[in-house]
Formats: sequence, C-alpha cells, structure tokens
Amino acid sequence: MVHLGPLPGAPLYDGDLQGVIDRARADAEALAAGGVHAVMVENFHDAPFFKSGLPPETVAALTRAAVEVKAVIGDLPLGINALRNDGRSALAIAVASQAAFIRVNVLVGAMVTDQGIIEGCAAELLRAAKLLDARHIGVWADVAVKHAAPLGALDLSQQAKDAVHRARAAALVVSGSGTGQPTDPSRIAAVQAAVPGTPVVIGSGATPATAATLGAADAFIVGTALKGPDGLVASDRVAAMRAAVDALPPRA
Repeated sequence: MVHLGPLPGAPLYDGDLQGVIDRARADAEALAAGGVHAVMVENFHDAPFFKSGLPPETVAALTRAAVEVKAVIGDLPLGINALRNDGRSALAIAVASQAAFIRVNVLVGAMVTDQGIIEGCAAELLRAAKLLDARHIGVWADVAVKHAAPLGALDLSQQAKDAVHRARAAALVVSGSGTGQPTDPSRIAAVQAAVPGTPVVIGSGATPATAATLGAADAFIVGTALKGPDGLVASDRVAAMRAAVDALPPRA
C-alpha cells in the first residue's frame, strides 16, 4: 500500500501537495525495491471520509498521485482505492493512470460505518466500466469490509457469491475488524468455498509472522506492517514480507 498523506480539502491537509507526492513516490520506490507484486494507492489520511462522491479536489490530487506512482513502479500493476466507497471515481482514476485494478469496499449489500450506511455500487460501476471501455480493469471487492458492520444478518458465503456472480468482482478481499487487525482464517475458507476459482485477498493483519497462518489466501494487501518508525515504507520490511511469502508452500 501507498497510503497518501492528507490531500487538498482534507481536514489535516497542510498545503504541501508536492510533499504528499514526494512521499508517495518514496514509498512506491521502497515497495518496488522490496519485491512487491503490485502497488495500490489510496487516500488513507483523508479521514473523516465521504461515503462516496469524492469532491473534485480529492479526485484530482489522487489522480496526480496515481500517475506519479505508476511512473515509479513501471510495469508493476497499479491499484486504486478511493475511500470510502467511490468506485466510480476510482475507475476513472484507474483509466487515467493506467491502473490494472480498483478496490471497492462495498460493492454489494449494505454496511453500517462511521460514514453512515454505505450501499453497494455495482450497478453504476459496471455501467461506467462499459462507458469508459474499462472492463479490463479488475474490481477487488471487500466481503464484510473492515471498520463496518452489516446492516442486517450477514451470510458471508452469499455475499461472496453475489459479489462474483452478480457484480462480477475479479477478486474478493477478506479483512479483520480494522486496519492492521488479524484476518480470521475461517472467513478466508468460507469465502473460498463459496466462490471456488476466485482469488481471495487478505485485507488486513498480514505480517511476516502471520503469513503462514494466512497462506491459504491468494494475495496479501499490506500497509501498516511495512512502515518504519518514521511512517514511511521501509524496503527491508518489504523484503521480509516478500521472504515470508516466498517461503509459503506452493498452492495446489
């Protein structure tokens, strides 16, 4: 993860957009040097987040950051997450920055969050993808996303099936309760059983120490565990995570 600093318009933005870009580029360079397989950019420090419909200044700054990161990482796949759930803007940014995928926190169903009730956006998103000729851009959809609770009774398996079979998600993200919190392996197994053949990605809690426990997943999204004391991505931590992944037994 490249967790962007506060962007223009965010409560903690300090007026230095170039500083945000420079830090994003430095993090991207450390990630690439450490051997990651892909890089995802998100407006991590813009809290409190909008539910969707990000303002133009946020979309513009996030696009600039994504383009700059893509220039650093070259052929590595780039992902976009427009927090909290602006899949439409994430898709547009992905088109502009030549990204390969986007993450959508609530693609189907409805979740109660600190932003209020967030509803799925699959219908609008898939039509936008067709309009933008962007159906090659994969959608990574969260199943029961972190920092949220289901509005009604949650059937994890059914939500996974809806995300893949009705909303056409390319991959599913399974997380713990919050940023950096461990992911329950039983939830991974339940999602995999519901949609065999669909990649399942760990969204939180992945570290070199937990990689073996979570190794049944197809990929890890790692942010917190890769940062040094200064808050910047440390290439040695990235390399340690990559080594832990490489030590996992081959997938069946």
